[in-house]
Amino acid sequence: MAMQTPVFADLSPRLPPGMKTGTVGGTVIITPTPVIVRRPLWRQLYVQVLLAILIGGAIGHFAPATGTAMKPLGDAFIKLVKMVIAPVVFLTITTGIAGMRDLGSVGRVAAKAFAYFLTFSTLALVVGLVVGNLIKPGAGLNIDPASLSATEVSGYVAKAHDATIVGFLAAIIPDTVVGAFAEGNLLQILFFSISFGIALALVGAPAQPLVAVLDAATAAVFRLVAIFMAAAPIGALGAFAFTIGKYGLGTVANLAALVGTFYLTALIFVLGVLGLVARAAGFSIFRLIAYLRAELLLVLGTSSSESALPSLMDKLEAAGCPKPIVGLVVPTGYSFNLDGTNIYMTLAALFIAQATNIHLSLGEQLLLLGVAMLSSKGAAGVTGAGFITLAATLSIVPSIPVAGMALILGVDRFMSECRSLTNFIGNAVATIVVSRWEGGIDEERFTHVLGGGTRS
Repeated sequence: MAMQTPVFADLSPRLPPGMKTGTVGGTVIITPTPVIVRRPLWRQLYVQVLLAILIGGAIGHFAPATGTAMKPLGDAFIKLVKMVIAPVVFLTITTGIAGMRDLGSVGRVAAKAFAYFLTFSTLALVVGLVVGNLIKPGAGLNIDPASLSATEVSGYVAKAHDATIVGFLAAIIPDTVVGAFAEGNLLQILFFSISFGIALALVGAPAQPLVAVLDAATAAVFRLVAIFMAAAPIGALGAFAFTIGKYGLGTVANLAALVGTFYLTALIFVLGVLGLVARAAGFSIFRLIAYLRAELLLVLGTSSSESALPSLMDKLEAAGCPKPIVGLVVPTGYSFNLDGTNIYMTLAALFIAQATNIHLSLGEQLLLLGVAMLSSKGAAGVTGAGFITLAATLSIVPSIPVAGMALILGVDRFMSECRSLTNFIGNAVATIVVSRWEGGIDEERFTHVLGGGTRS
């Protein structure tokens, strides 16, 4: 008996435009053909944010009072983003871990992530120390330590004394779950999310209806993030106009050696150190920076890496990194993988010592390095962590006067932008590297987004 021709054999020619046929397990399915829609340049988010930064800078420079008055625009946008950080972290981590078949992989991913954080955070401190000794940005200022007033930095010093290692570890456990979300404490939310995700995975099938609800909530929250990101240019304009209007470009010129050295050191670390790490992991640091250009401009405009945290997680998943790894590494890295902050700490400490003609021996510099390694973890997650951590470090190292922080207070805002950018890129690289170590990257998507080459 002859076989009959299947009824769908000539179906493709009669399909509407934009549709295609395929087979899955012997079943014919009809799906839309992927269409790449290229938006006009003016509708690209990174172009809008860049223009907003330029306009904001012009307003701040030529009309300082107006620029200063625009601060609420930047503050409001950052509040919008911070509002969704807690649900984004909770939903991403919980659903990711709940979907894991091997719970042992959670501990393995965490161990690899912390090994990476410790290695490169320490390396960032060393890079700052080496560059500070080579360039000596504070040499020649000849400032008398007795003439410095610690009044302006006393608030940061007080917060630094509160940020102890033991207190920090104890504070990871929230008093109540609701309290963690209400306060937006990232580490407490991380702790609860991991615990709850493990519990869902252990419960198994009976918990699947709840996991399905959380998956649906995840899609809704990320759509909300996309809606909020439409306001990013307005937030960047307001924040940058305030920065220039409040502090002025002249402030930067007064301490140009320190600011320039810091930006140069951060550039060396990102393109040199992280560039080599990226090459070893099979991607280009330049392609990654280009892929995250909208988020990086947003971080530049707002001086806050938190403003782009939800978007970073979304883009790393879109690039092929597994959802559970993104959910674990990115939020944890925001507290423990602060490459830019670490470079700033050792470089700023050396600047103060050089400006006040205080010679630091090799032993004292190694002490500074060791204290900075600990204090950078103790102040993790604290608002204004860079300046607070520096205060904590100098209060323990007796050779450098804490009052010397007043020398850099005026330009700290400009350096905070570079700190945030370096921290942001460092966490993106860390997530991809840990995903590579776990062998969990979707290679087809990763190659499509970041390219398969290792150019850096």
